[in-house]
Amino acid sequence: MKGTIHPTAIVSSKAELDEGVTIGPYSIIEDEVFIGKNTVIGAYVRIFNFVQIGQDCRIYENAVIGGEPQDHSFRGERTKVVVGDRTIIREGVTIHRATGEGQSTVIGDDVFLMEGVHVGHNVRIGNHVIVANKSGLAGYCELEDYANLGGMVGIHQFVKIGRLCMIGGLSKVVKDIPPFVLADGRPARIYGINKVGLQRAGFDSTLREHIKRIYRQLYHNGLPLRQAVEMMRRQGLGDPIITEIVSFFDRSRRGLVPWPSARVFMGDVE
Repeated sequence: MKGTIHPTAIVSSKAELDEGVTIGPYSIIEDEVFIGKNTVIGAYVRIFNFVQIGQDCRIYENAVIGGEPQDHSFRGERTKVVVGDRTIIREGVTIHRATGEGQSTVIGDDVFLMEGVHVGHNVRIGNHVIVANKSGLAGYCELEDYANLGGMVGIHQFVKIGRLCMIGGLSKVVKDIPPFVLADGRPARIYGINKVGLQRAGFDSTLREHIKRIYRQLYHNGLPLRQAVEMMRRQGLGDPIITEIVSFFDRSRRGLVPWPSARVFMGDVE
């Protein structure tokens, strides 16, 4: 496939464009940029230096990628934005470079960033993540694989969102959200396991019930959470689901989002 560069686009001769790359009208591509095979760049897109974009991506109008971080500690150091393959970046998305020499803001494969999303410095987004319109990810956030954020969600800096989580629209997330759950609210709290997301990911009813039992033992057994985690760690040797959940708890810096009452947890909301 032969790519095209619109005559009004400004593309540095130092930029590396792989086979089949298309650049739309009035877009600007700076020197130290790599764009992978068959990626399509729409109109009025600005891609700054130190950006690497994978193959088969689609970047829509007015997206800005690789701008300097909104961080008082940034001193002009050489940092990057790295975007994986088959990622869709819709209109008006902003993605900032990292703070800290040699560091990167990283977006994985098959990610969908909808219109108006902001990805701050040093953010790390896994694979198959969806972030809906106008959501904002502050510096150093982490979104693990298959996380799904509704529209206008605000994520505090350093917050971690676990694998296969679903976050309701307009939520304010100031603490970490562990894997496989639904969360919503201002501030966000957990309302059960992400049943639909788990079904779509191939988790059968037995495995979904296993996940529910794990969280019931962690949050609703009458023990302090730290003590419940240690008990689960001892009981769950060799269980990959328990290992993933306990590992997430171990890595938490912001503390964990609270769980609701046992009545809701037991199945009134899933």
